[in-house]
Amino acid sequence: MISLLLSILFILLIAEFVLGNFANIFITLVNGIDWVKGKKLSCADGILTALAVSRIGLLWVILLNWYATVLNPGFYSSGVRTIVYIAWVASNHFSLWFAVSLSILYLLKIANFSNLYFLHLKRKAKRVVLMLLLGSLVFLACHVAVLSLEVKTGMIEYEGNITWVTSLRHIAHLSDEMIFTIVHIIPFTLSLMALLLLLFSMWKHLKKMQLSGIGSQDVSTKVHVRAMQTLISFLLFFFIYFVTQIISMWSFTTPQNNSGEILCWIFGNLYSSCHSFILIWGNKKLREAILSFLWQLKCWLKKRK
Repeated sequence: MISLLLSILFILLIAEFVLGNFANIFITLVNGIDWVKGKKLSCADGILTALAVSRIGLLWVILLNWYATVLNPGFYSSGVRTIVYIAWVASNHFSLWFAVSLSILYLLKIANFSNLYFLHLKRKAKRVVLMLLLGSLVFLACHVAVLSLEVKTGMIEYEGNITWVTSLRHIAHLSDEMIFTIVHIIPFTLSLMALLLLLFSMWKHLKKMQLSGIGSQDVSTKVHVRAMQTLISFLLFFFIYFVTQIISMWSFTTPQNNSGEILCWIFGNLYSSCHSFILIWGNKKLREAILSFLWQLKCWLKKRK
C-alpha cells in the first residue's frame, strides 16, 4: 500500500515537472522568438521571460534534489548537497523576486491614484522595478553568506574541532532559517499590498463610473480584474509553496521513502508549474500563441490517425 502511494506521488511529481517545464519553456520561446525577430519586448514581457527561465532552473534543482535524496542517496555527498542548495537558493530567489516585480509593475501601470508620489513612481516604473531587483540581491548575498558559514562549520566539525563548533553551527542554522523566512515574507507582503492597492483603485474607478452613468464593463475595469486575478493566483500558490518549504525545513525525519516529504514537494511545485499556465492565460499574446499551438497539435494528431 505504501509503495503504491509513493508510486502515485512520484508520478504526480514527474507530471508537474513536465508541465511546468513546458509552460515556462513556452513563455521563453514565444518572447524569445519575438525578440530575435526584432520586435521590441515590453518591460512586462521581459520580466515574464526572466521569471520563466528562473522557474525552469528551480524545477530542475527540485528534481535533482528528489533524485539524490530518494532514488540515489549515495550520490548526495556533502559537496553535491552544497551545490544543489546554492542552486536552489539562487533560482528560488530570482523566481520569487521576478514575480514580485511583475506584481509591482502591474500596480504602477494599471492603478490610478492622484497622489503625487505615486504618479512619480508610475512615470519611473521601469526604474522602480530595476531598483527592486537590485535591492533584492542583498538578501541573496546574505543567504549565500550564511550558507557558506554552515558549510565551513560542518567541515570544521568533520575535522574534529567540536568544542565550539556545535553552538556556532546551531547559530548558523537558525540564521539560515531566519533569512529564509524574511526573504519570503517581504515579497509576499509587497505583492499583497499591490493587490490591495489595485483593489482600491478598481473600487474608485467603479464608483466614478457609476456617478457618471457609464457601465462597469469598460476596458480599465477588465484590465484591473485580470491583473488582480494574476496577483491572487500568485499569492495563493506562493503561500502554499512557502508553507511546504517551512514544513520541509522543520522536518527532522529522513526524506527516504517519506510520503509526507514528497507530498510537500508536490504542493510546492504548484508554484512553479501551475502558476505559469495562469500567467500564459492572462497574457493576450501568450494565450493566442498557446491556443494556436494546441490547434495545430490537434490537426497534426488527426492527420496521424
